[in-house]
Amino acid sequence: MSDRTEDNTSMLDKIFSEIEQDRDRLKLQVHLLKADAKDEWDKVEKKWHQFKGNTQHVGHETKAASKDLLAATQLLGEEIKAGYKRIIGSL
Repeated sequence: MSDRTEDNTSMLDKIFSEIEQDRDRLKLQVHLLKADAKDEWDKVEKKWHQFKGNTQHVGHETKAASKDLLAATQLLGEEIKAGYKRIIGSL
């Protein structure tokens, strides 16, 4: 594996870990969420499952496809982090 691929994997692992921590904490409190926060949770959960699948494919794609998938996955990860932070802020 090249250094660049390892860097990309490490970066995605870090984002994945941060999201997973927020997700696990929120999962324990989801029953307390207001209706609008519950709707936000449902939207972000769909993105979470897509992100989780994408992170598994980044290292397995061709370089050109991997670059596009990496960019899309990073963007999706940032959207998920922002969504979870909005939910945390509404608690």
